[in-house]
Amino acid sequence: MTMDATRQRFLMCRPTYFAVDYAINPWMDPTAPVDADLAVRQWERLRQVYRDLGHTVEEIAPVAGLPDMVFAANGGTVIDGKAMAVQFRDPQRADEAPAYRAWFEAAGFELYDPKHVNEGEGDILLAGGHLLAGTGFRTAHASHAQLQEVFGYPVITLQLVDPRFYHLDTALTVLDEQTVAYLPEAFSPGSQAVLRRLFPDAVHATMADAEVLGLNAVSDGRHVVLPEQATDLAGKLRDRGYQTIGVDLSELRKAGGGPKCCTLRLRQGKASR
Repeated sequence: MTMDATRQRFLMCRPTYFAVDYAINPWMDPTAPVDADLAVRQWERLRQVYRDLGHTVEEIAPVAGLPDMVFAANGGTVIDGKAMAVQFRDPQRADEAPAYRAWFEAAGFELYDPKHVNEGEGDILLAGGHLLAGTGFRTAHASHAQLQEVFGYPVITLQLVDPRFYHLDTALTVLDEQTVAYLPEAFSPGSQAVLRRLFPDAVHATMADAEVLGLNAVSDGRHVVLPEQATDLAGKLRDRGYQTIGVDLSELRKAGGGPKCCTLRLRQGKASR
């Protein structure tokens, strides 16, 4: 199978101030040691992988006191040149929202402010002609109606049920416009049924790979960048014709983040879908 890669534009934030000083998801243990220098080196490796694949990486300046700002996917949702800013559930991350909003404004995106809790591409994923919208732990279900009004895509609500997979992008990754990979057990029975109808040819991940955030991956339609520890999922993707690139983000995983968490896709216009 010949698969086409689409050149992407990404926003990332260097983990200069990365730490695990609080616990707002089951991955975070403030008593466990964190190697901040290693986190930076692992992040730099991820950024270089994107550049080597021909993608454009832009950076937002990190802010002292915001250790989770490295997880740029939570900073907004950007589709067809429109940027939906975010509102975080947890006060520890609240000050990230205006920093990302200011970046979108300076970059010239058409900007919209959220009416409800909305944690960006952590829970909002564009899959072909639909927006897959997660809820259950972070992004409020009430935000989904606004997303549909702003972006003009049908929104498919997906109910997350396992607190380890607190954002949609920890339980599902979009591989191309027709295909996703996901962990069925992370979703309610009704949401599993919806996913089966929408994506009958989906790749199903194992719990073992999900537990190393293997589904927190980034695909350009041909190459899939994912945690190197997710070996079974990588094999399934290669069997489908994708080229996999493993990266080690073990330090950032201590805060519940992987490659996708670190990566916000900037879709400038309709041609860049």
